[in-house]
Amino acid sequence: MRVDLFDFDLPEDRIALRPAHPRDSAKLLVVRPGKPFEDHVVRDLPDLLRPGDALVFNDTKVIPAQLEGIRNRDGATARIGATLHLRVSDNRWKAFVRGAKKLQPGDRLRFGHDNTACLMGALDATVAEKGEEGEVELAFDLSGPALDEALNAAGHVPLPPYIALKRAEDARDKEDYQTIYAREEGAVAAPTAGLHFTPELFARLDEKGVGRHFVTLHVGAGTFLPVKADDTKAHKMHFERGHVSAETAEALNAARAAGGRIICVGTTSLRLLESAADEAGRLHAWEGATDIFITPGYKFRFADMLMTNFHLPRSTLMMLVSAFSGLETMQEAYAHAIASGCRFYSYGDASLLYRAP
Repeated sequence: MRVDLFDFDLPEDRIALRPAHPRDSAKLLVVRPGKPFEDHVVRDLPDLLRPGDALVFNDTKVIPAQLEGIRNRDGATARIGATLHLRVSDNRWKAFVRGAKKLQPGDRLRFGHDNTACLMGALDATVAEKGEEGEVELAFDLSGPALDEALNAAGHVPLPPYIALKRAEDARDKEDYQTIYAREEGAVAAPTAGLHFTPELFARLDEKGVGRHFVTLHVGAGTFLPVKADDTKAHKMHFERGHVSAETAEALNAARAAGGRIICVGTTSLRLLESAADEAGRLHAWEGATDIFITPGYKFRFADMLMTNFHLPRSTLMMLVSAFSGLETMQEAYAHAIASGCRFYSYGDASLLYRAP
């Protein structure tokens, strides 16, 4: 499909630079294809669901994956910035690098050189491979837990570029850009629909009899990359690693068999379930890397509803929600959201989408 079909104009003042406080006070636009839109707030969610429904959350935890450093080659230095996006071994990460044109395989890099908490002030790596569009593979001198500890000392919260270009990261982001149920370290971007949940909202959902289930997909920085191709067929998705446990798969299959609806909290949860479900619509235990790319025409196997934030124009996520609820429906929903003052992107408001027939 033509990528420009997923374009729209968004006023600059609709881009949220801070989340709503409390988290569940954010707006929630309910989108049922063929029916009028409904304006709610996130704390209304228990009233919109039924006993026996099952919410599926992504429990990945954001790591400080934004690194600033220098390249040193034959005594000549150059400043670079790296955003880690996919771990490939105990000591290797794929990263998008600002200043990648300055790099060659074999170059030595030093990150966190102004941070005395990290390996005497430095975290060193070698450029192992250089790919396309600013992607490189970094081989760090440290490995495993030692590397994780060093990254926590040297790295910064990897705020999305549409926020980072307008303000600097600060102490509030370390809490704001993490879900309250984050558990499995490895993401370099938050599963942002989950940022709206609070302990109080969880308690009300429990009282309603709505199930809570957790899967893990480590969100990569590729989620922020624009689609540069003119046609969706020419776009390359980046891999993201995750897993669905046998226990969770069994529980969700049982909930669905009993008539409950499967509500994915975030596009990451949906993409993972669709990767783990077979063509008959049954979920299985799954572990690995997925590059599933969902565009209109995709036949959904498992998800019934989707709670998600409002996404970038021409993005893969705009294509996904258009596949889920219909392109025309989402074009109208986004126009309604803009007109009614909804805030967009990672720290913005949310929508609750019903799947189109």
